[in-house]
Amino acid sequence: MHPRSCHAPAAVLSALHDGRGNHPAGKVLVLGAGVAGLQAIATAKRLGAKVSAYDVRAASADEVRSMGGTFVDLGLDTAEGGGGYAKEQADDRAKRQQELLTPYVSDADVVITTAAIPGRPAPRLLTSEMLLGMRSGSVIIDLAAESGGNVEGSVAGTDVTIEVASGRVTLVGMKDVGSSMPFDASRLYSKNVSNLIELMTVDGVVAPDFDDELVRGACLTRDGTVLHEPTRQSLAALATQGVS
Repeated sequence: MHPRSCHAPAAVLSALHDGRGNHPAGKVLVLGAGVAGLQAIATAKRLGAKVSAYDVRAASADEVRSMGGTFVDLGLDTAEGGGGYAKEQADDRAKRQQELLTPYVSDADVVITTAAIPGRPAPRLLTSEMLLGMRSGSVIIDLAAESGGNVEGSVAGTDVTIEVASGRVTLVGMKDVGSSMPFDASRLYSKNVSNLIELMTVDGVVAPDFDDELVRGACLTRDGTVLHEPTRQSLAALATQGVS
């Protein structure tokens, strides 16, 4: 979880107990329980927050619970895509999801959105109307702002102040998150590259096994054929527009 998501004046994330009485823990809602979302859940839990999360993928419920979060079950059908990602939703399902999520958004002090679909704009999870019931001082962190945003009105690299009934909430559109934590981002990226090269190396020789799911998924072209499905779809779309 990025440090910016801890800047929520509406609530202290951890519960406090002192001479003035008990102060309840802040509430964090995470939308999108992939790698980034699960890390946000784990970090918010360590900070003492009460954490709930939602994802359209069937496997995400157990993953959320394993991180100590409460899974939000909206009673909708799942939308499982390839490679552990969600797939694009039909308009009617997306609208119903927004309606059902609204009370959970209103009850949260911090909302973190992390949903992404490879090769496509970020899915719109929250409309501006859904934010109007939030408490003054609450914060929304949109990690998908650079690819169109999970939240209506988010602008990459900009904090947007939104007027609500009780005051103001802040919508943070994240931009180039890796550069804000360069050491950790470089370490994690280099580990990914190292592991991929190791996977493709046999007895000191690079020999990719294209039957391996990870190798096949990372391969763009082979023998003059585009194997990467999102790339193939993008090239086909450009071809229909007469772009070479």
